[in-house]
Amino acid sequence: MKEAPWLSAERIALAGVILTSHQRAFGHPLLAGCGSERSARQAAQELFATTAAVLAHDGGADPRLIYANRTALRLWRRDWDTMVGMPSRLTAAASERTARAAALEQARSQKAISDYSGIRIDSEGRLFQIQGARVWSLQDRDGQPCGQAASFESWWWL
Repeated sequence: MKEAPWLSAERIALAGVILTSHQRAFGHPLLAGCGSERSARQAAQELFATTAAVLAHDGGADPRLIYANRTALRLWRRDWDTMVGMPSRLTAAASERTARAAALEQARSQKAISDYSGIRIDSEGRLFQIQGARVWSLQDRDGQPCGQAASFESWWWL
């Protein structure tokens, strides 16, 4: 049986980067009770299964998604292979992309922002509002920037 793509060695390491970078940016863990006693694999499984939407993109000029947990996949109505690898700008409605880009730049320059709101669009063109999102910069083991992540728990269909 093929292993879930979010449990590959590369994605387990990425989950660690997402969790560590969140802790560094906000001073508290992204996942409640996710301490050092958990293995990296367990933390990756919990990140994928959490009820909050969690996404991450790389640091490219036109950033591409490198992670989306189960909640995000369901919300955007995409499977892993369709969502991971697509330009992250496509998660937002076209009319919202300029505001989204400005928020991402603010998060990059400040290392993190909280309480972000915006309109997003699923794979079928249905719009939804996100509220109270946290956006933070990802840093690799050497402290070098390697993308951004976002998490939110509040959204509703428009």
